[in-house]
Amino acid sequence: MAATDRTALGPLVGAIDQGTSSSRFLVFNAKTAELLSHHQVEISQKFPKEGWVEQDPKEILNSVFECVEKTCEKLKQLNINISNIKAIGVTNQRETTVVWDKTTGEPLYNAIVWLDLRTQSTVERLLNRIPGKNKAFSKFKTGLPLSTYFSAVKLRWLLDNVEEIKKAVDDGRAMFGTIDSWLIWSLTGGKNGGIHCTDVTNASRTMLFNIHSLEWDPELCQFFEIPMEILPKVRSSSEIYGLMKSGALTGVPISGCLGDQSAALVGQMCFQDGQAKNTYGTGCFLLCNTGQKSVFSEHGLITTIAYKLGRDKPVCYALEGSVAIAGAVVRWLRDNLGIAKSSQEVEKLAAEVGTSYGVYFVPAFSGLYAPYWEPSARGIICGLTQFTNKKHIAFAALEAVCFQTREILDAMNKDCGIPLSQLQVDGGMTNNKILMQLQADILCIPVVKPSMPETTALGAAMAAGAAEGVGVWSLNPGDWTAVTSERFEPQLNPEESEFRYARWKKAVLKSMGWETAEASSNDK
Repeated sequence: MAATDRTALGPLVGAIDQGTSSSRFLVFNAKTAELLSHHQVEISQKFPKEGWVEQDPKEILNSVFECVEKTCEKLKQLNINISNIKAIGVTNQRETTVVWDKTTGEPLYNAIVWLDLRTQSTVERLLNRIPGKNKAFSKFKTGLPLSTYFSAVKLRWLLDNVEEIKKAVDDGRAMFGTIDSWLIWSLTGGKNGGIHCTDVTNASRTMLFNIHSLEWDPELCQFFEIPMEILPKVRSSSEIYGLMKSGALTGVPISGCLGDQSAALVGQMCFQDGQAKNTYGTGCFLLCNTGQKSVFSEHGLITTIAYKLGRDKPVCYALEGSVAIAGAVVRWLRDNLGIAKSSQEVEKLAAEVGTSYGVYFVPAFSGLYAPYWEPSARGIICGLTQFTNKKHIAFAALEAVCFQTREILDAMNKDCGIPLSQLQVDGGMTNNKILMQLQADILCIPVVKPSMPETTALGAAMAAGAAEGVGVWSLNPGDWTAVTSERFEPQLNPEESEFRYARWKKAVLKSMGWETAEASSNDK
C-alpha cells in the first residue's frame, strides 16, 4: 500500500542548484513544497595565483549530471515514479563567467568565479576611460558599480588574455554565458542544437544589460568592447527554454531559471514590497524586494532584478547587499589554517568560548563588496593577545559574518526608510545555531529561519513548476501551506552590541588600502 501511496504523489518538480562550493539536484512535491530527495557533489576551486579563483566548467556540468542521476536512483528506492517530474528549474552562482566553443561544446578556459580578483587592473584601465573616473557611471542602466565582481570585466579579461578565446570570437565559434547559460545549453543538446539563453536575473549581473529596457545595451557592449553576437538570448525567469536531451530525465522541460539570490527571494515567498531575506552561503546576500520600481541606493547597495515570473508578467526589482566571504571563511579556517576538520567543529570551537575576547576578523579576501566596494582591502585579524587561541579566532570568524550583514542591513534601512522588524534567513550556514543567535544579538532584531532551509532550490522549482505549459505549481499566496520556522530572539543588551559593532567598523578601516593593482601584478 505504501508503494502505491508514494506513486500517487502527484506532480514533482526538480531543481538544479549549482553553487560556488557544490552542485545539487533536489526534487519537490509541487502541491506541498515538500523536499522528497536530493544529491550533492562538492566542486573543487582552483587558485592558480593569489586572488584568482577558477572552476572547471566540465566538472560543474558532470557534477550536475551525477546529481540528477543519483537523485533519480534515490527516488526509485523510495518507490517514487520519476516520470512524475514535470519540470526542472536551474539556479546558479551568478557572475561566474564561461566562454565555450559552440562547434565542439568544449569550454575555452576555466570558469572565472564571481569572487575572483584578477580583473582589478582591467577595472582601473576602464575607469581611466570614464570622465571623472566615476565608478557609478553605468548605475542607472545596470544598477551596478564598476567592480571586479561582475561578468563583463571577467569576459574582457578573457578576450584580452586568452588567445584561444580571441580566435574563437573572430571565427564566430565563441559563446559567453554565466553558469545557468552553460548548463541550459549543455543539457538541451549542447553542440547539437542546445539553447543559448539566460534569464533577466542573471543578465542583470553582467554590467551589459539595461535593467529598464530588459535588453543587452549596445553602448555598454561597445564600452567593454564585447561582441553582442556571443551573448545569450535573455528570457523571463519562468518559461520553457528547452527539453533535457540525455539521462534519466530526457524529455523533461527546463522551465525555470533564477540567479541563486533571486531564487532564494522567491523561495522565501518575498513577493511583497519591503520583504527581505539574507542567504548565508559562500558569500552573504541580503535582498529586499522593491516591487515594480527600481530603487537606487545612496548607501552602497546595488539595484538588481528580483524576478520576472513569466513572459507576460511584470519585472520586479530588488536592492541587494553582497558580502564576498561568509561560509568561505569557515572553509578557509578548515582548509587553509587547519584549525578544524569540519564546519561543525568551527561552530563547536566558537561555542566553547562564547566570545572573541576582543579579536576582530575582517575576511576581505576578495576586497570588500557592499557597502564599501573597496577592492584594495585585504583580510585582517586584529586585537590579538597572548591569551588568544583558535577558539577565539573561530568565534571572531562567525561574528564577522554577522557584522557584515549588520552593515548591509543598516544601509538597506537608510535606503528603504522602513527598518526591518525581523530578518528572514536561509542557506547552508543557517544550520549553525551559534551563528544565528549571534546574528540576532548583533542586529538587535529577531532572525527567522524556515524549517526547510533549501529556499534557493525551492525558488527555482517554483519558477519551473509555474511556467506556462507546465502549470503544476501555484504562486498564489492563498495556495501555500504555512511554513514552519525557528526564531532567534536577541539576547545581548543593545549597548554591548553597539560597542562590538563600533570596534568592528574600526577593524574594517584598518583592512582598507592594503593592495594596489600595480603591486598585485608585480608580486607574481
